[in-house]
Amino acid sequence: MAIPVIDFSKLYGEERAKTLAQIANACEVWGFFQLVNHGISEELLERVKKVASECYKLEREEGFKNSAAVKKLIELVEKKSGEKLENLDWEDVFLLSDDNEWPSKTPGFKETMAEYRSELKKLAENVMEVMDENLGLPNGYIKKAFNGGEGDNAFFGTKVSHYPSCPHPELVNGLRPHTDAGGVILLFQDEKVGGLQILKDDEWIDVQPLPNSIVINTGDQIEVLSNGRYKSIWHRVNATPDGNRRSIASFYNPSLKATIAPALELSEKANQEVEQAANYPKFVFGDYMSVYAEQKFLPKEPRFQAVNAM
Repeated sequence: MAIPVIDFSKLYGEERAKTLAQIANACEVWGFFQLVNHGISEELLERVKKVASECYKLEREEGFKNSAAVKKLIELVEKKSGEKLENLDWEDVFLLSDDNEWPSKTPGFKETMAEYRSELKKLAENVMEVMDENLGLPNGYIKKAFNGGEGDNAFFGTKVSHYPSCPHPELVNGLRPHTDAGGVILLFQDEKVGGLQILKDDEWIDVQPLPNSIVINTGDQIEVLSNGRYKSIWHRVNATPDGNRRSIASFYNPSLKATIAPALELSEKANQEVEQAANYPKFVFGDYMSVYAEQKFLPKEPRFQAVNAM
């Protein structure tokens, strides 16, 4: 069983209806899919790989070697207790956003990643427009909801991660199982070193590495807006002894001030108040993030209940 691979370029030709249906099915049944021919040039993606790899070697590797994960794994191996490290991840990670400090020692890193983020943000908005169409919502509905109205207030972040070779992958997670808090996530993953898995029908399934594809997954806020038609899916990264896995995840999230609720059009009883028809509460995204920060690796349903009580 493999997650769907969809040719995004076919949206703009004779196979538009078929491609829309493929994306709808991927969102409803899988919550994860891979896009090929997505419009981001291979030349840019090759540059992204290069600067990400160089940045890890120049600016991150030494820090990871001295990290809590490495120290605690060494302690655990020496104890020979057979326990697993449950509360941390075998991951080096940093965030790129429009208003934080970026790594500065790697030649070309800032310019390349700024260009990449600009292209990814456009792709995210294109994907959201496809979701609008498939859900029967007005064009631009999801974008407007995430931005809290007109304007450009949504948060677009990029998480640059590396999962270095692990000498004892059976004792630690690369990244613990979780669903994503936000909206639409666009992942540029390593084409050689695997490790990403999703939970489908109670079984962990590999997200197969596919050169220069972009993996899309739906976050908790898309689940809410779609009133549960699209689900955010549990996923994890396994630690591996085979190579250093690159993972660059960009996420188009609501503004912290945005109010998120099931779209009125998707409520089951259109002639009644949305609160009665909706399967999810109405809340401010910043409140949801406060709950998520405490409960990221726990089931998502209590998060919705907790934010409903605020």
